[in-house]
This record gives sequence, structure tokens and C-alpha cells, in this order.
Amino acid sequence: MDYKNRDINSTCTLLKALKLMDALDIKLLIIIDDNKFVGLVSIGDIQRAIIKNHSLDISISEILRKNIRIAHPDDTFESIKKMMFDYRMELCPVVTNDNEIIKIYFWEDIFQKEKPQPKLKFDMPVVIMAGGFGTRLKPITNVLPKPLLPIGERTIIEDIFERFHDHGCNSFYVSVNYKADLIEYYLNNQGLKYHLSFFREEKPMGTAGSLSLLKGIINEAFFVSNCDIIIDQDYSEILDFHRENNNEITVVAALRHYPIPYGTIRSGKSGKLEELIEKPELTFKINSGMYILEPHLISEIPVGQFFHITHLINKVIMRGGNVGVFPVPSSSWKDIGDWDEYLKCMKNG
Repeated sequence: MDYKNRDINSTCTLLKALKLMDALDIKLLIIIDDNKFVGLVSIGDIQRAIIKNHSLDISISEILRKNIRIAHPDDTFESIKKMMFDYRMELCPVVTNDNEIIKIYFWEDIFQKEKPQPKLKFDMPVVIMAGGFGTRLKPITNVLPKPLLPIGERTIIEDIFERFHDHGCNSFYVSVNYKADLIEYYLNNQGLKYHLSFFREEKPMGTAGSLSLLKGIINEAFFVSNCDIIIDQDYSEILDFHRENNNEITVVAALRHYPIPYGTIRSGKSGKLEELIEKPELTFKINSGMYILEPHLISEIPVGQFFHITHLINKVIMRGGNVGVFPVPSSSWKDIGDWDEYLKCMKNG
């Protein structure tokens, strides 16, 4: 049976599963033990485990769900196709009562280029922070502002618009400064199918300072996104997490893995060796540049001052407010403000 390398053993760690998903750019793996079907593990399963503060070193078997959607030999193709579409299933194995897989249907084979729909659609404001100088992408940003750099058939900022619009969002607020006239002229002449509003910072105000200009304009929870990052994730799941935990701010964090090519040592009193680990791998949660903010926070941003989003986050934490962290896999975060990532996006179109 061709699993397209999407199978893994239940004794493997969450980290190994996560790295396999990143390598294949997929979000669902088949669990096979002794040539028998055991279950499925999704990126959502791993995200929930991380949110619960489980270690990535635990085995997949510790988080496997009992209730999963699979097909049976007597199910019709149309019923399988409908189930996959309704539940956005990346793949669906056909499994016998003896846990033998007799066939696997893959989304890309059935639906071709059609993308799975979000779990839920929502219409809420989206703020795009597009006022930066694009320093990391010079010299090209001496000519074009970073938001207007092309990826495929459209610009970076249009790609971000479309991803949110696919989730139901229709109102976008764009913070501009560097080459603001060019950005506004271009976007106003694209015939975009949603409402755009521009607000201009007259001087650099940090990663959150310009949000003070939206006081009295946005009066509901809203997304904030840097103009040089792409998050491949169902945004409704981030919104659910934000609401369920009563967060004032939710930070979307990308998981990045860094192998240490040496044996590491932990020692105790008098230099006594306590632990020796051969070539460990460290995993960090990296601030991706996407957030959800509650509207009252706009009033907590000082007017006309340089102010970073980290200042706002620390302010909320200091007064005991909830700041949540929603993890996404490394492959789901593209930092296009970096030359290497930008060139990859250009190559993949």
C-alpha cells in the first residue's frame, strides 16, 4: 500500500511526527504498527498537546484519539468523498475489521487543486502592518515597498488579504509609512473585492504604535498580521482558541527546531556530571507576527509614541490579563521578509 511516506509508528515521538509533517508539508499522518492500522495523528492533535504543555518527547500513542474518521470497505466512493470534503480530511484510509488498510484516498487526488474550507467562517477586522522599510530585503525594497513584492501572480499583501478573505473577512486596515503613496495607489487600483482602509504613521512607531490611530474605529476583536508573513493554518481554530481561553491577546507562534551538533552536558555541585545528551534538538516557539487583539487594548497604546507589540503584551501580563500562545508547525509559517524564504516563495509561485 502506497502511504506516500505519510505513515509513522505509534512509539515515535511527537517531535518526529512534527518534523515529518514539516518535511512533507502535510498535516495528517497514518499510524501503522506491525503492518496494522492503529489510527491517525493530525497537526491539530499535536497543537493541542503543546497547548496542554506536553513534551514533544512523548510518544504518539499518548495522544491518539479513539474517535477518528475512516472509511470501511462497504462505503461508497461518493460517501467517502463527501466525508473528506465536509471534514477537510487530507486523506481517508479504507480499513477492514481486522485493521487492514485496503485503500487510501488522498485529498489532492480527488479534489485536485481545490483547497479544504475553514472549519468556520467569520467576518472580523484585519489589520496589516505595512509601514516597515524592508531592510532585510534591500536593495529590492529601495524600489518596491515590501508589501508589493510579487509572489506568484500577486503581491505579498494581496496573498495575505486572500487568505483572510477565504475565511470570510472583508474589512482590512493597512498601516502604511514607507512608500505609502505607492502602496495606496497600487491597491486602490486592483479592484479588490473587500473594503480597504489606510492609516498612516508619520514617523516609525514600532510594531504596535500605529494601532493607536484606530481608536474609535475598531470596536471588536481583530487580527493583526505583519505584511511579510504567511500563516498556512485554519484561522478559525486560532479564533476558537482565543475565545475559549478569554485571551486579551493571542500570539501565533511557529515551532522551530534547532539541532545541536555536539553532546551536551549538565553538571551539578562540585562539577559532578548529572546528564550527558548526545546531539540534542531544541524546539522553540517563535513569534510569527500574527495576533488576535481585543479592541480595548487600542486605548492602552500610547498615542504618537514608539511602541512595540511586545510592550503591549508585557503590559497585559503585568496586570494579570490573559495572553495565549497558539502554536503552528514550522512549515506553516513563511517569513517572506527574509531573502531565503522570499526566494523559496518565488520559486514555488
